[in-house]
Amino acid sequence: MSYDKDRLSELRIDADGYLRDKLLPFWLDRCRDDQYGGFITHFDKDGRDSGTDEKSLISQTRTIYTMASAHRAGYGEGVCADYAAHGYKFLIEKFWDDAHGGFYWTAGRKGEITTRKKILYGQSFAVYALSEYALATGDAKAMNYAAETFSLIQRHCLDEKLGGYFEMFERDWTLRGPGSAGGDRKTLDAHMHLMEAFTTLYESSGDEAHRRALVDVIDLLLTRFLHPASGTGIAQFTPDWRRAPQIKFDIVWGWDRYADGGVKKAAEDNTSYGHNAELAWLMLHALNILQADAGKYKAPIKKLLDHTVQYGIDEKFGGVFTEGPHEGPAHDLEKEFWQQAEVLTAMLDGLKLFGDEKYLRAFENVFRFVFDHFIDHDLGEWRPLLTREGSPIWTHLGHSWKTNYHTVRSMIQCIKRMDEIYARM
Repeated sequence: MSYDKDRLSELRIDADGYLRDKLLPFWLDRCRDDQYGGFITHFDKDGRDSGTDEKSLISQTRTIYTMASAHRAGYGEGVCADYAAHGYKFLIEKFWDDAHGGFYWTAGRKGEITTRKKILYGQSFAVYALSEYALATGDAKAMNYAAETFSLIQRHCLDEKLGGYFEMFERDWTLRGPGSAGGDRKTLDAHMHLMEAFTTLYESSGDEAHRRALVDVIDLLLTRFLHPASGTGIAQFTPDWRRAPQIKFDIVWGWDRYADGGVKKAAEDNTSYGHNAELAWLMLHALNILQADAGKYKAPIKKLLDHTVQYGIDEKFGGVFTEGPHEGPAHDLEKEFWQQAEVLTAMLDGLKLFGDEKYLRAFENVFRFVFDHFIDHDLGEWRPLLTREGSPIWTHLGHSWKTNYHTVRSMIQCIKRMDEIYARM
């Protein structure tokens, strides 16, 4: 590798200083709810509690994960572990369903349950967070809850006939109806996050059943969810694996931009640059935890990364576009925070795996756009949505789906990879 070692060191210093001095303090100063338990995650443009009366399964588990992973990475001097324990206690006391097992979807600020349905996406994040918390603290009870949730997923969500997982259930694990209820869809998003969750679960447990499930979901992602020509992710399928238009479910996460009509623009031909990049690096991480040879996976991973570089990176203004067709230029040119975060990690993995400096150029492009436009440097967190040029469209800094998981994880993972790359130079 011939690129500038000093330049890489500068980027690493910027990321580490920002994470320690700005990003983690934003959440440590605000998110802990000592009155009712758990975490407050809704903050306005000035970093003030917006007063929103919701604590979602996604926001609580993601914040537990963030605090546990930060502690495991050496940040916080024990404070992050204490926050993770605080969130874990609230999650088990308020969100766990003693009658049917699994975790409810939403609660009010005091912990009163407002949506009792079981959503696979949320269960996967519970497994992910509990497993990371167990790794960070050695808490055996947390590991037991992670394993029990895994067993519930395998018992109720796995489609043993056609493969893959159903995703939308009532409280008692009865599959919900078709259409917007989501019972007739299998999605890339949920299956990718199952891979993420099963990876950390297996890392924590070493259990053979967890390993087999992880291997199976990796195989499923490669054989079912990738476009046959471009190798990019396809968002939604019917239960029998016919490609389906990407519709909005009545219980959703992160669909605020697509509120009208329930169907995305170009619903028949769209792929997410952020999901493609995230899928690539999460798969590489899974293979590493499995101690598997990445050789046979290099071709599909490279396709995911190269499509992102070719069509997702904005060479004019910087950053990552939101979505585009499976083949051809992007059609959604706005910039979302989480896509930037996942592409940063993925580009460094591309550099590590293939040694091609185009991935470093893409990384620097996005890194600079994030530091110049997404980050509110006075407060520390990232803005959620910008125009192509970098002007804010939305300005809130926290939300049920816009928490700390993407931003903090991105900095931790990028610092780790820059250290690894630097050591090999």
